[in-house]
Amino acid sequence: MILNLPVYGITFEIVPLETNIKVNMKQLPLILKLIILALSTTMINCSSAQKLQKEAPAQFGEVYFQKWTAGVEGGGSGLNVFIPITKGTIELDSIYFRDNVAKLETKPQDPSVFIGRFSTDFNKAKDLILSSDMQEEAKNKLPVKSKGIPFDLKEDECVVSYSQHGKQRYYKISGIHQKPSLNYPSAPPNRQ
Repeated sequence: MILNLPVYGITFEIVPLETNIKVNMKQLPLILKLIILALSTTMINCSSAQKLQKEAPAQFGEVYFQKWTAGVEGGGSGLNVFIPITKGTIELDSIYFRDNVAKLETKPQDPSVFIGRFSTDFNKAKDLILSSDMQEEAKNKLPVKSKGIPFDLKEDECVVSYSQHGKQRYYKISGIHQKPSLNYPSAPPNRQ
C-alpha cells in the first residue's frame, strides 16, 4: 500500500516498513530555500535578543522600591522604583522589574532621581457587572495579562533602558531593596 501526501505542491510517498521519501529533483531548490529561510529566521530571532551592557552608563545611588496603597476603597495601589543618579548624566527611558515594564520619569523635586511607577490590582476600582442577563455580563472587561519581559531577573533586580549614540542599550541593576510601604489616608498619591 502506498499513500501519497501532496504538501505545498510536493508529493511524498509513504511506503510502510520503508524509509524512502521520493522528491522530484525539480522541487529540490524550493525545499532548500524553505530550509534556508527557516534557519535564517531562527538566527535573526536569536540575534535580536536584548544584550545587557557590562559597564554602567552612570553611577547609581541606592536603588529601592516602595509599595503604596490609597486610603480609599478603589483608590488604587502600586509600587514605585526609585533610581538616583549620583555621577554622570544619562536619560533613562524604561525599567523592567518583576515581569513588568514602565516608562521612567524624573522626580519633580529632584531631576537626578528616576521613578518607575507600576500599578497593582490590589485596591483597584472594580467595574464588575453582575446580572442574570448574559449580554449585560458580557460587557465586563477581561483581565489583562502581563506580556512578560525579555529578561530573566531575580526579585531584587531590574533592567533600565537608555539611548547611547543612537542605539537602545540595557543595563541590569542588582541589590534593589524594599523600603516600608506608604499607606495614604484618603486618596491616591500625587506624583512625588
